[in-house]
Amino acid sequence: MAMRLTLFPVTATPPSSLCSFNLLSRSPHLAYLSSSSSLSGVLRATTRRLAFATRSKSVATMAANQEFTGNLKREVEKLFDASLRLTVPDGTSVETEVAASLPGKPGDYQCNNAMGLWSVIKGKGTQFRGPPAVGQAISKNLPVSEMVETCSVAGPGFVNLVLSSKWMAKSIEKMLIDGIDTWAPTLPVKRAVVDFSSPNIAKEMHVGHLRSTIIGDTLARMLEYSKVEVLRRNHVGDWGTQFGMLIEYLFEKFPDTESVTETAIGDLQTFYKASKSKFDSDSDFKEKAQKAVVRLQGGDPIYRNAWAKICEISRTEFAKVYQRLKVELEEKGESFYNPYIADVIGKLDSKGLIEESEGARVIFLEGFNIPLMVVKSDGGFNYASTDLTALWYRLNEEKAEWIVYVTDVGQQQHFNMFFKAARKAGWLPDSDKTYPRVDHVGFGLVLGVDGKRFRTRSSDVVRLVDLLDEAKTRSKTALIERGKDKEWTPEELDQTAEAVGYGAVKYADLKNNRLTNYTFNFDQMLSDKGNTAVYLLYAHARICSIIRKSGKDIDELKKTEKLALDHPEERALGLHLLRFAETVEEACSNLLPNVLCHYLYDLSERYTSFYSIHQVIGSPEEASRLLLCEATAVVMRKCFHLLGITPVYKI
Repeated sequence: MAMRLTLFPVTATPPSSLCSFNLLSRSPHLAYLSSSSSLSGVLRATTRRLAFATRSKSVATMAANQEFTGNLKREVEKLFDASLRLTVPDGTSVETEVAASLPGKPGDYQCNNAMGLWSVIKGKGTQFRGPPAVGQAISKNLPVSEMVETCSVAGPGFVNLVLSSKWMAKSIEKMLIDGIDTWAPTLPVKRAVVDFSSPNIAKEMHVGHLRSTIIGDTLARMLEYSKVEVLRRNHVGDWGTQFGMLIEYLFEKFPDTESVTETAIGDLQTFYKASKSKFDSDSDFKEKAQKAVVRLQGGDPIYRNAWAKICEISRTEFAKVYQRLKVELEEKGESFYNPYIADVIGKLDSKGLIEESEGARVIFLEGFNIPLMVVKSDGGFNYASTDLTALWYRLNEEKAEWIVYVTDVGQQQHFNMFFKAARKAGWLPDSDKTYPRVDHVGFGLVLGVDGKRFRTRSSDVVRLVDLLDEAKTRSKTALIERGKDKEWTPEELDQTAEAVGYGAVKYADLKNNRLTNYTFNFDQMLSDKGNTAVYLLYAHARICSIIRKSGKDIDELKKTEKLALDHPEERALGLHLLRFAETVEEACSNLLPNVLCHYLYDLSERYTSFYSIHQVIGSPEEASRLLLCEATAVVMRKCFHLLGITPVYKI
């Protein structure tokens, strides 16, 4: 994430390829004095520059001495921020452009400001003679810091910074002692709502709910790790015209609704289909159902009790899925916001936003061919009125600064329209990156191996409970084939099968860019080779096995031994560990869980490269390498936690 600065005047400084030097030796004042045209001008300019030099020295010292907070890229940006304050001409506005260097490229991080700055300052009396000179000045002006080994300038002014391996090792040691939570990024928001899962009452959760539940949970976990208070909202569909149909059907089947239980109703999906079939084919029943809606919404206690019974049975079914996935949610369904809708519609009307159109009440929005309907022609409310009310409640009552909606991409237009209506009402800022902020996190379809929407052989949607149970069964079968049932207790076998099976389903979803469709394939997701949860879980278990086989007390090693990153593979692994926090921040800011998945897989690959070359147990560097193994395992476990995956410790 770039940092925008407005910078103050200073002349060019001689180029240097080494960052470690005395800050006070950089003074350009004598060169400036020799070129001044009058003594008074010289004195004024000198006074101004001496004052700025004092401020700049303070800035540089602050950047150099700032304690490492876990986000490595942020720390590097602070150094270049201080450098740019010393380098750039008066009043120039610039964003600090720092990026992690690609594998095989020079340096660990690269500052890419030189070319952009040159295009701004050339022809304005600058003493620079092209982008390379600007890059050399940026390099020269970088504050002294124990973080930095060297930096050099390449091509048209790219400044390549190499981190100190000793500093990297010390930072990892500190994390091992203080805990991985010290590396958590800090986001510019204190409270967020994540609206996810959101099944409909009386309809069983199926594979179509899988993505919303898994993606939403991971986003919530990453935000929570980043010190954000997250309100996990399950905006279930528990209100509307379909409940008249369901209640009347319930009355027909069970005149004594007090005796209705989950067992009596049986399969909810079948119950719903039967009531819908009767609604479509029986005009008398349809009329009763329509009247039932009115009585329900009017507060009739008999109808409210029947509605509550249906909701209760549905929640029991939902809980089976959430328990398997270890997902926590607080339900605030459509019915919760119903008492507030009329008042919110009134607020919008008072702003002159609502107009009459063909008997309905709508909001016309620029850029859309159709208006946003907020009151139907029969006076009833709809999704837009409920969603606008929920947004108003979340902003004003719950004081949320960031509201994230996790639904399929097919609902993108609906969210675009009601977000725009909220901006038109003044509830949200015009910029979609300014807080309070709203985002629709869309996702693609889950496909079968035939490339079509994932369904059972009978063309029904796949029940999520059945899918998860099959994943666990297949995982247990694979473990038994490897003889683990003879090595482990039945409880260990069951727990591992569950962790691997459920983890495989989650990771197979999360590793993809959420906007794309993906193919659900048990054989691929349960493979122990390639970019799968099984491979990653086994990699973590192998690291734990190495530490156990060493016979060393890892907690004691943390206190008494030092970590060294003397070899290229050790250093590459250490650098990747240190990039954990910036990866979490990137995944949070862009609402992309796959960014964290890619990091985790790359971490495993870097560990494999290290371990395949360097002996751990019995080597002269055993203590240091055991600490590196432990640091890798700690970061992997935190990644698993953020992805909602339970780690395994032995295979």
